[in-house]
Amino acid sequence: MLLNVSYNNKQISQKIDAEVGKPFPLATRFKMGGIGSSKLIITETSVQIHNLLLLDSNRNQCNIEMRPNGIIVGFRSLLESYALVIPYYKLVLYKGKAEEYSVYRDNYFIKIEAKKKDKATHNFISKILSAKADATPSRIEDV
Repeated sequence: MLLNVSYNNKQISQKIDAEVGKPFPLATRFKMGGIGSSKLIITETSVQIHNLLLLDSNRNQCNIEMRPNGIIVGFRSLLESYALVIPYYKLVLYKGKAEEYSVYRDNYFIKIEAKKKDKATHNFISKILSAKADATPSRIEDV
């Protein structure tokens, strides 16, 4: 779900919390070694997001915040802030090209640059994948 989060709106906050959970407590954030990414360079997006990013001429950047049940990909266009809210069960994350990760949710996608020397991005993506694996329920065959 793509939302405009520029203004403090209680209904939008409740939608986000219902979809991906409330933010982690401070102690958990320290234990996890941080829950947010650094600035990530956007290389390609879906049509809906591309139309928003096209409005200004700034470099297209985003960041990712981890939540208990998913992630939030945040980006800015003009003076507005947007969030792509992705629960773990709808998250598809893979490495398509050599220096690019793709983050998908239904018909939305964002491709981010990940240079070989950028260890922080690779480590953060690994952290997301392990959190997704932990949040995925066990299959009935495994019990």
